[in-house]
Amino acid sequence: MDGMDGNNRMKNHYGSLCAAMYEILHEKAPQEELEFYLSYAEKGMSILEPLCGSGRFLIPFLERGFRISGVDLSEKMLAELKRKAPNARVVQGNILDFISEKPFDYIFIPSGSVSLFTDMELCKAVLRKIKCLLKKNGRFVFAVDTVAVRRPDDSDYKTSVAVKTKDGLDLILKSRNYYDEKSQTQFSPGIYELYDGPECLRREEMDFQTHLYKPGEMERLLRDTGFTNITVYTSYDKALAEPKETEMFLYECTF
Repeated sequence: MDGMDGNNRMKNHYGSLCAAMYEILHEKAPQEELEFYLSYAEKGMSILEPLCGSGRFLIPFLERGFRISGVDLSEKMLAELKRKAPNARVVQGNILDFISEKPFDYIFIPSGSVSLFTDMELCKAVLRKIKCLLKKNGRFVFAVDTVAVRRPDDSDYKTSVAVKTKDGLDLILKSRNYYDEKSQTQFSPGIYELYDGPECLRREEMDFQTHLYKPGEMERLLRDTGFTNITVYTSYDKALAEPKETEMFLYECTF
């Protein structure tokens, strides 16, 4: 679930400590969200999950007998996925460079991961790539975060998460938040630290960024990149979007 900017330099880089914490906190997909994405899948379909991360959605699809492939830039995340599902069809790399011999029936990107593309030209390039990978009348389904999830600005780093690893070590995330109004970018840089008692064994920094969407913004991007049929929901029970404050938009798109 790594993102990158227009020059293919890494943003939202997931190192080994981040991947370890992610697995502890998010080992399984939220059931309601999983059922939402499963509702579009049919046996015999070819399915792709870009930004598949450590497989918390991809693996349940596999377990239900669906023919699914994944692609992700993070070596650490894919190592976790392959540890849990050694036979999973996944590719490490940039989604823009991903090549498939045949187009897919269904492509989905859960968990608001499209918001990781904070450069709008890059985001449009990703959407165009998805369209190229999708069959005519195939479905592209995904979520983005909205401006309603903007976090208060912090003056300094604060401990936001602390968990125990399976080895009994303490894994701590210190983070801070600040928001750029002009670009609608939520910056949440973080410092991961692994402790054995008082001793810090390892330390990693992460520059986590997300673009927070306003109503109608993603619809314009989708139309600009060739999608013609766009339905917007505000919940996993497929409630149609209304002009009110909501924390996510869910999109079902075809062309």
